[in-house]
Amino acid sequence: MDELAAQAGTDPMKLRLSLINHESSRKVLMAVAEMSNWDKPLSKGRGRGVAFHLSFGVPTAEVVEVSITKDGVRIDQVFVAADVGTALDPRNIESQLQSGVIFGLSAAMFGEITFANGAVEQTNFHQYEAVRMGQSPKIREGAGGRWPYSRRGEPGTPPAAPALANAIFNATGQRIRELPLRKHIGFA
Repeated sequence: MDELAAQAGTDPMKLRLSLINHESSRKVLMAVAEMSNWDKPLSKGRGRGVAFHLSFGVPTAEVVEVSITKDGVRIDQVFVAADVGTALDPRNIESQLQSGVIFGLSAAMFGEITFANGAVEQTNFHQYEAVRMGQSPKIREGAGGRWPYSRRGEPGTPPAAPALANAIFNATGQRIRELPLRKHIGFA
């Protein structure tokens, strides 16, 4: 979507909003744009990327902000908005969104299964690299409504990777189309 926006010379958030007529989906995009101050430019060496997904039946939008440092890309903040209906336990929703974001960022940055001699090289989770506390961004979320049992899941996971890749492109001009991203760029 962002590549189409770049080719059309339009803002990626505005393009998404022009194409989506589902009211709840539009609301989460508008909410995440407002939370992240989407219309305000960032300083040089910083970038912002957006992604949207109807995740486990939950409209979810994320904006990732990154900075380019001497040690690599640092993820500064993630803004996530989801419309889950009536919130029975807002803390549960907050935890689901935050953990989904971290899981999605981990998969995008590091997640890889490798093979040697026809066998998987990774034998268990001790070989699964994840975002560490020092790399964890500030996560700001907005959610509303109910959280029915049938919709439990990790709605923050699917938009994390494309929002991060879009932020890296916005900061560096480098469009990465292969995961994990660490194959092409370092992370601080």
